[in-house]
Parts: sequence; structure tokens; C-alpha cells
Amino acid sequence: MLAACGGGSADVGDTGNVTTAGIIGRVTTGSAPTTSNPTQLTPVTSSTPTQPSDSVGTGTVLTDVRLENTGAAQTNVPFTFGQVFAAGALKPTEGLAAKLADGTVVRLQTDVKATHADGSVRHAIISGVLPSLAAGQTQKLQLAKSTIAAASAVTPQSLINAGLSGKITVKVDGVQYTASLADALTKKAPITWLSGNVANEWIASAPLVDAKGNAHQWLAARFDVRWYSGLSKQARVEFVLENDKTFISNRKFTYDVDLELGGKSVYSKTALTHYNRARWHQYTWWDASRQPSVNVQLNTTYLIASKAVPNYDQSFAPSEENLAGLAQSLTPSNTGPMTIGPAVAYMGTTGGRGDIGSLPSWSVMWLLSMDKRARDVMMATADGSGAWSMHLRDENTDYPVRTDNDKNSRISTHGNLASTGPLAVPRCVNNDYNLCSSPFVSDTAHQPSFAYLPYMVTGDYFYLEELQFWAVANPLDTDPGNHGYGQGLVRWQQLRGQAWSLRTLGQVAYITPDAHPLKSYFNKQVDNNLNYYNTTYVVGNPNKLGVYDGSGANAFPADTSAPWQDDFFTWSFGYLAELGFDKALPILKWKSQYAVGRMTDPGFCWVAAASYNLKYLDSNNKVFGSFADLYKANYGGDSILNDDIVGVSAIQQGKRFSNLACGSQEQANWLGSANGYAWEAGRMIGYAGSAYGYPANLQPALAAAVSTGVPNAAKAWAVFSNRSAKPDYRGAPQWAVNPR
Repeated sequence: MLAACGGGSADVGDTGNVTTAGIIGRVTTGSAPTTSNPTQLTPVTSSTPTQPSDSVGTGTVLTDVRLENTGAAQTNVPFTFGQVFAAGALKPTEGLAAKLADGTVVRLQTDVKATHADGSVRHAIISGVLPSLAAGQTQKLQLAKSTIAAASAVTPQSLINAGLSGKITVKVDGVQYTASLADALTKKAPITWLSGNVANEWIASAPLVDAKGNAHQWLAARFDVRWYSGLSKQARVEFVLENDKTFISNRKFTYDVDLELGGKSVYSKTALTHYNRARWHQYTWWDASRQPSVNVQLNTTYLIASKAVPNYDQSFAPSEENLAGLAQSLTPSNTGPMTIGPAVAYMGTTGGRGDIGSLPSWSVMWLLSMDKRARDVMMATADGSGAWSMHLRDENTDYPVRTDNDKNSRISTHGNLASTGPLAVPRCVNNDYNLCSSPFVSDTAHQPSFAYLPYMVTGDYFYLEELQFWAVANPLDTDPGNHGYGQGLVRWQQLRGQAWSLRTLGQVAYITPDAHPLKSYFNKQVDNNLNYYNTTYVVGNPNKLGVYDGSGANAFPADTSAPWQDDFFTWSFGYLAELGFDKALPILKWKSQYAVGRMTDPGFCWVAAASYNLKYLDSNNKVFGSFADLYKANYGGDSILNDDIVGVSAIQQGKRFSNLACGSQEQANWLGSANGYAWEAGRMIGYAGSAYGYPANLQPALAAAVSTGVPNAAKAWAVFSNRSAKPDYRGAPQWAVNPR
């Protein structure tokens, strides 16, 4: 369920119904909170969110959204969701309204978060109130341009005055600590996240203090309250408990915890182990009996067209069997605080996996189906992303740590550098790593994109920070010189690690709000990396194959080529280019030569284009000058690698593999004999029938090359599309990316 939002707020002191003028959506940029005198605001019990008689909602329809009722019949249903827009589609000075099928117009609040280079809206959080939603009903809302309302007069004090109370209680090491929601909201200015006449949201932090007022050294609390002030007791409260301070030695804790809202316990757990540099959260509602049961279904075609997500093949919508299997992957033991859903705990685990790719398979399955079961898995793993021990919050700024300053530029999270300086780098208390042990081990080479899509489509701040925490941590597990002393360079990682780190960095730079203090920081880190790759591989001394060769300062060495990792790397530049980072284009065009050449060069048989491993250096350790030489070195000798990555004789039944016509039945018979099972003509090496196979890994790279107009890319795509033994992507569609 994507939830949140309420009807418009009344003027201060108004105890009657909200007027039409009070619920017109307004646009805000999510800037720092303004100070104001606390004022009393009495919540009202009903709203009038429709006004079909004026010009509201008569503008251009941009896209649509569907609200699916997943519970009993509901009235005055609040909703909030995140929406990306194509460049030029919506100006920040334009509002939105929703047109219903019966002609009703629902006023919307539009909180603009990020904009495109041309100043148009890129990402916004949209809130409204649906008059009614029958049991089992799905309402289609067309999002049309409209007018903008005045600013909200609601303050955090207004919420406290309305009667909301809450606290977090933790008993750890025999001592009880508490954090108060009221104190968090009123003792220092919170972050204003949403502001308008439909929804207001504040994010606040608070220490956990004992009976004498002493704060816990490591643990800290945060609260996020989204208030729908036009509807009685309609507030969603998020409790967050963190153990992620950067500049002190760290450890894990086992404690008893209780979350209280409105005088009632809403969540409790005994003996919860909270890992070091990790965090968790729980949502609950002020009036739990009126919690909206709504599954927000965005327009998949529009999301893909916006280029915020890759061009997934929409013909591979998951089947009922696939969706039922996803639902079964969530259990009571893998959901909730300090759990990770069906994600793989040890990220370094090898083999085809649902969580690795441009996005995790369940996220793409949600995109292609908008089914709540897929969404539940996506959100469970996004929640679980907080469990890994890589969260670094700067105690001085209260944001994820940044390294673009003299003090922080030498940060390293590598265990071997725990005693180096001049900055005290993260380490376990007393250097006792038993105090920091965790079943969850992160690894950039196998790192999923947990939080990007969840933040994009919910607008929830927790997921934005999760994305930021992962992007911040990715460059740091090395000597500071390798990451460029705070430049965020990922050149030192395995090639696949570079690909996934660039993906995450592009996502966070693209979606972080313009007003956020880290926006320019992430944009600069993208620029630093693109400058490095351009200088090293495009302007420098590029090899003719377009293969990653490990050259360049502090680069990860590469004695052989893993084409599938190279294809991940190529795709990442294509994705960055789609997100609007133009400096990625020349790198993509150079890199694409490797994927395209393996499919089209007359000297290289495309059946072997997705091999597990290729020797690409000659006897002088120079990159081969042609694809013909590359092919001869790998397939012209006495043995070749088969589908199972096992060396087999290159001569079968008296015939040498390299002498057989590419894609012919004769070649297929040869490969069938070598592998021990039937082989169709035109079947590629590398588990061609698997959605996790190496040809599947190649597909996004080829799609990026075609979309960019790389020479021969269209020909390569045609050959690839006509291959035999294609995978069924319905259960794992993360590689099913087509050209735009």
C-alpha cells in the first residue's frame, strides 16, 4: 500500500468543513523549514475535495494513476505517491488535479522535489483525498494541469495541540531510554518534507535519554509524521531507530523496544539485535481503524518513457504463478526490523539472483504488473536495506556523511585501515570485531538497487536516505587514494562493482531533491567519475575493442575479460546518459564497440558473444587489435569453454569449432555433442535459455548501444533478436531491456 494524504486543512480556528479554496494543491520545493509561531488548529472530520464547476483539472492530461482498494469500502481516502515527469511536461508553477471517470475532479497537492536541467519538474510528491472507494474497486485518476494553492499555516505545534503523542522506549544493558515525539518536533526545527492544504509532513530527530537525561552514546531516534489535517486523526507516524554515527567506534546492541502512539503500544519486541551502523523503521497510524487500504498503481508506460527507469519489455508481465511465488517469499521471519525480505544476506554470493541487476527482479515485476504482491516484496527489501552495516550519518550535519572536504577526504571503511588517520575511521569498539559481526555483508560487486524505485514512487524520506547512505558508502571500502581522497571514484572496484556503484550514484544524483544539501555533492561525484573514465578510456589511449582493460590510475586490474561484467559496465553508462548525464555518452559509444563487435564483426562468431570469460591480451600483454584476433585466441586453439564454464576439446567428431559456419546447424550439432544435450542452430553459448544467463546480461548493453545510435548497433540487435533459445523473463525481467 502506498499511503498518505488527507483532505485540506481548515483555516486556524475553523471547526467546520474545509472550503474548496482550502484544498487546492500547492507546489513547494521541499526547502528548509521556516519558523513560525505555533498556532492551534482543530482537525475537522470531513472535507470537500471536489469542485467540477471551475477550471480546475481542465488542463493537459499528463499521465494517470489507479487507486486499488485492498480492504473494505472507504470514504475520504487519503493518498500520497511519488511521480516522475518527462522533461518539459510540467512547470514548477503549474499544479495538478485528478479527473475521475465520472467527471469528478479531485484537487491535488504537488510538492516538487527535483527538476530537470530545463527547470521543469522531474520528481514530485502528490497528495489528495478520494471521496470514496468501494470494496474491490479500482479508481482511475487522470493527472491534469491545474492551479496552485496558497501556503499552509499548519505547524508541528499544531499537530501536538491536536492531541498526537508518541515515544520510543528502549531497554538496553539494563537501562531504559526514551525519545518523545513531541520533543523531537518542537525542541529544534524539523525538516519540512510536505507542506500544503492536503498533507504536511515533518522529519525530526531526538536522542534516546535515560531517567537522568543522559543520551545513549550510539542509539538515536527519528520520527516522520505525515498529517492529513483536514481529516480527524489522520496522521501516519514513522518511528526510526538508528545506530549509525560515523565518528565514534561502533558496536551492535540487543535490546527490548516499545513504540507508543496516542498512549497505546503499536509495536514491541524483546531481545532485538540491532547491528552496528544499521537502522530500522516502522510505520503506524494515529487512528489505526481508519488506515487507508490503497494500492497505488502508476502508469508503467509513462514511467518507462520518462527514462527514470530502463525500457523494460512490457510483454514480460509476470504470471499469476510468478506473483504467487513472490508473495510466498515474504514470511514473518524475514520481515520487520533488522530483516531483509528475500534479499541475499551475503551479497558476495555468486550465481544468478533476483536482487542483482538494473533493478531487482521484484521491482521490475511490480513495474510490469503494478501488483501489490510484487510491491510488498519491493518495499520489504527496501526496509531491509537499513540492516546492513554501512550507514554513516555525520553527527555534525545529521545527514549521510560527505567526503569532499579536508577532514573527511581520508575516510575508509576497510578493516585493514581501522587505525589510520588523520581522521578516525569507522571501527568496532576496542577493535573487537565480534562486537560488529552481522549476518548481512555488503559488497558492491553484487549490490542490488534497494531504495531508488521505492523512494521514487512513495516519496518517503526513509528510502531517499537509504539510497543516499548506499551511494555514500560505495566508494569508501578502500585506501582513500583509490577513491580520489573524497572524489567518490569507484575505479578500484571489480568491474561489476563499478557498474552497480555507478548505477546507484546516477540514481541518487538524479532523484535527490534540488534543495537537499547533498544534491550538488552527488552530482559532483557523478562528474568526477565520468571525467575519470573519459580521460582514461576515450581521450586517453583507448583500445580498439572497447573492452575494459584495467588501465588508468588506481583502476581494478583485468588480466582477462568477463564479457558479462563488461556488459554491466557498458549498460551503466547508457543508463547514466538516459538520466541526463551527457558526459556518459562518449564513454558509452566507446564501450559499446565491445558488445556490438562481438555480435557483428565478421571475424567473431556471435554465438560465442556471451561467453563467461575471454582472453583479450596477446603475448605482449597488449589488447588484441581486432575481433578476429580475439576470436582466434579464444576459439581457435585446442580447447574452448562450454556452457558450463568447463574446457572441452575444440575438435569434436573430427571437426574444429572455429572452422564451422557461425549459427549453422553443423555448429549446433558440434556444441550439442560437446555439452551433452540438444543444441538448436543459433543458440548462444552462456545459458542462453536462462533469464540469468550471459546472453541476458548482454541485452541491456546492446539496447543502450542501439538507443544511442552506435554504429552497427541496430544490426547487432537484429542478430541478437533472431537468436534461438530465448529466456522467459516473466519471473526475472531485470535484464529484459529493449532499445528506446
